[in-house]
This record gives sequence, C-alpha cells and structure tokens, in this order.
Amino acid sequence: MDIREDFNRTVQLLSALALYAHTLGADPDFVDAIGPSLAASLPEPPPGVFPPGYDPTDGPQYPGGQY
Repeated sequence: MDIREDFNRTVQLLSALALYAHTLGADPDFVDAIGPSLAASLPEPPPGVFPPGYDPTDGPQYPGGQY
C-alpha cells in the first residue's frame, strides 16, 4: 500500500466512524475507543494534498487553543 492509499483509507475510516457516531444506537464506548487510535494512525498527508505554501499551523487562534 502506498502512502496516498494509506492516508485515504484512514480518512475514510475516520469519516465512517464519525457517521456511525451519529446514528441511532451507536455505541459511544466503541467510538471513544477507536476514534483516538484511528486519528493517531493517520500518516502525514502525501505531497499534493494541500496547495503549495499551505501551512496548517497558520491561522486564527481559537478559544482554548495553544498560543
């Protein structure tokens, strides 16, 4: 599996988990256990995902965020 496929598959799994979390009868303990693990396994985005010069740390400071 190449890096782009790994990244896309992990994003799809996170998306599916987010949808599941909002369905009737979803198990919140399952979501709480799996969500952080999936997020931690998300690899660095492959080249070309963001436009040239994009800095994900550049932007407004949100309340409660790190300064």
